[in-house]
Amino acid sequence: MLLFFTLGLLIHFVFFASIFDIYFTSPLVHGMTPQFTPLPPPARRLVLFVADGLRADTLYELDENGTSRAPFIRNIIMHEGSWGISHTRVPTESRPGHVALIAGFYEDVSAVAKGWKENPVEFDSLFNESKYTWSWGSPDILPMFAKGASGDHVYTYSYDAKREDFGAQDATKLDTWVFDNVKDFFRHARNNQSLFSKINEEKIVFFLHLLGIDTNGHAHRPSSRDYKDNIKKVDDGVKEIVSMFNHFYGNDGKTTFIFTSDHGMTDWEWRLENWKRLDVNQADIAPLMTSLIGVPFPLNSVGILPVDYLNNTDLFKAESMFTNAVQILEQFKVKMTQKKEVTLPFLFTPFKLLSDSKQFNILRKARSYIKHRKFDEVVSLCKELIHLALKGLSYYHTYDRFFLGINVVIGFVGWISYASLLIIKSHSNLIKGVSKEVKKPSHLLPCSFVAIGILVAFFLLIQACPWTYYVYGLLPVPIWYAVLREFQVVQDLVTSLLTYPLSHFVGYLLVFTLGIEVLVLSFFYRCMLTAGLTAFAVWPFLTRLWTRAKVTSLSWAFFSVLLAVFPLMPVVGRKPDISLVMGAGLLVLLLSLCVVTSLMKRKDSFRKEELLVHLLQVLSTVLSMYVVYSTQSSLLRKQGLPLMNQIISWATLASSLFVPLLSSPAVFQRLFSILLSLMSTYLLLSTGYEAVFPLVLSCLMFVWINIEQETLQQSGVCCKQKLTSIQFSYNTDITQFRQLYLDDIRRAFFLVFFLVTAFFGTGNIASINSFDLASVYCFLTVFSPFMMGALMMWKILIPFVLVMCAFEAVQLTTQLSSKSLFLIVLVISDIMALHFFFLVKDYGSWLDIGTSISHYVIVMSMTIFLVFLNGLAQLLTTKKLRLCGKPKSHFM
Repeated sequence: MLLFFTLGLLIHFVFFASIFDIYFTSPLVHGMTPQFTPLPPPARRLVLFVADGLRADTLYELDENGTSRAPFIRNIIMHEGSWGISHTRVPTESRPGHVALIAGFYEDVSAVAKGWKENPVEFDSLFNESKYTWSWGSPDILPMFAKGASGDHVYTYSYDAKREDFGAQDATKLDTWVFDNVKDFFRHARNNQSLFSKINEEKIVFFLHLLGIDTNGHAHRPSSRDYKDNIKKVDDGVKEIVSMFNHFYGNDGKTTFIFTSDHGMTDWEWRLENWKRLDVNQADIAPLMTSLIGVPFPLNSVGILPVDYLNNTDLFKAESMFTNAVQILEQFKVKMTQKKEVTLPFLFTPFKLLSDSKQFNILRKARSYIKHRKFDEVVSLCKELIHLALKGLSYYHTYDRFFLGINVVIGFVGWISYASLLIIKSHSNLIKGVSKEVKKPSHLLPCSFVAIGILVAFFLLIQACPWTYYVYGLLPVPIWYAVLREFQVVQDLVTSLLTYPLSHFVGYLLVFTLGIEVLVLSFFYRCMLTAGLTAFAVWPFLTRLWTRAKVTSLSWAFFSVLLAVFPLMPVVGRKPDISLVMGAGLLVLLLSLCVVTSLMKRKDSFRKEELLVHLLQVLSTVLSMYVVYSTQSSLLRKQGLPLMNQIISWATLASSLFVPLLSSPAVFQRLFSILLSLMSTYLLLSTGYEAVFPLVLSCLMFVWINIEQETLQQSGVCCKQKLTSIQFSYNTDITQFRQLYLDDIRRAFFLVFFLVTAFFGTGNIASINSFDLASVYCFLTVFSPFMMGALMMWKILIPFVLVMCAFEAVQLTTQLSSKSLFLIVLVISDIMALHFFFLVKDYGSWLDIGTSISHYVIVMSMTIFLVFLNGLAQLLTTKKLRLCGKPKSHFM
């Protein structure tokens, strides 16, 4: 069985990784020839301002007094420049936003795994194509463009990363630092002949990355006064920099200024209807900037030149658009050639909408139009060619997607089939009574699958496929071999099922299917969790449980309905309310008081030791409440995160996993100790009503343990011990385990439903925007993406751990092997994952695309995490430490 779970884990890692090979491979190709417009550009130099995290609505709208927060920029819009909205793609994060702006393509998800200061793939950029680039700003953004540049012509000036503190006194100092250093740079240039000569060259870029607005937005939210005041300071700084540039270069009219943001937008009305609005996609800004200063288009750019922004001749616009089309067409040709070289001739299907003859005809016609000065026709024709080339790029990029998807689906179905057969064969009585003959194994089956494996490997080898294709192509072979080896089990299963009434079989199948669909729909609509929990509340009253255990049934109904309220509430982080966190802490203290009071009535020394543990946990809860309140007050005063608060927070987190091991191994006492320890950490990570969620969830879990033992007694299974006398034990007597019954499928379904509720009960974590950085401010406020991400992930996993620990108790009290029930959970989770695999899409809005992929990733992660969290739950429930002396083992 250990071998089975190990192989199962490896197989699920393959299924998990497959989604990245199918949907998240890098779209970049190399080997293109640089393309640039042959006419003189309108500008010698470019100044790029990127206000990180600036929302368009907050910038453009008027304040409560009817005045603009950015009067200088608004004046430019009205009298001098062009304006519009830059439409971003998800994820709306700084790194992919800047790559789209400066390199002209939308970065794939592999960038997240490679870190924020490292290029996951080599790519060309505006900075690389420029003669010189000077940049000022965040150490998280600037280095990746300098590292990716060929040569040493990209210069970066960054402040210390510790300045990116969300709890700092004034986040606008990040922007002030940039403006001041740019001014100092030009003052220094007047006394440095070498530098003075460089900044008077043509085709140079100055990049000012302004992080203060984003930092204030995370620290105080975009609706705050701090965020809006920061916009005014940026506007003042931009005004000063523009004036300085014009003065330094003698108002030569050869400096072009671009002001934009990397992410953050809402399309509202801003009383700018009388001025022409020119919207662009974020990647379109890169070809615009290259055209303005006459450098080659970034080789990997997929942006379409917004010619309306060019204040130049129609000939220049036409030539620039033609260059843009040729540059993207070059990528299409390279991509097609690469795919053709590694595909068998009779299997290669070219992109029919853009054949070689059509490419030639469009380019020839465009050149003819330029010759006859039909410039508008040139622009239209080039846009048509660009759209066709982009479609072709997407076609060849996804060329192998169907082949890979089919292999993964075949492997998935095979694995689910094998796991189901293993449950039926080894953990149930379904086929025990069926008479069967033991047949001598045939050599035909293994030989056939060996031949299939060789054929698949040879097919992949002659096409020079990457090694991952061998994994996806060959994995289904041994899986289905294992399935077909159990063909006798399938025959016995069919024979056994034929003895059951058809109506019962169809009824059970429909209920199971409905349950799976409710779980799947809950990923899209959180209200489905409410519907499911409401159904759970009614369940005892539809069975004999109500007559056997009225108090337990009423408690189950009450906490199910109470938990059902949470999915109907707004997503966590939208409206923080520390008073709710304090309220949750008081509820924990009240509950602790009741438990401690009961412990104090006991006289033996063992209980005194346990009492001390609970008192320590109560103290930890009080300290957590103090830290939350104190940190919030300190941040509101802009005094940062107090060091003592930070120390207490990390100490609480570190102790939360071993303090429960000091408590009694009795089921309810150990589970309550785990709740107290994890709640202390959860309070530190909470900003609002979600602080109450684990408490309500745990109460329902306590009732679940009771009600499951009642259902076991109702079914006639003998229970050897009372619930109050059962203890968690690492060495459980395997003779106490029983075979699976039909009702155990319901228990496994309950677990999966509770796990999904734990994930989505207080928010939709499928969207990266659901992560609120304010959750980690008790631990750190200096920007650290991976540390902050790890803390927020632990916050998500805490309810998960509480459910898994309760599940350990359910298995113990219902006399079930953890392996048998876990196998059912695995099958349910894999069926859900297969659903989401089919629901993954690469069309529609980018939010829909990202959400569909993240749903699959979440289910697969949940399946993989189940193995590890099951081990963590066993450790938390069965391990016993002593405050002094040697560890003591407990046996049932």
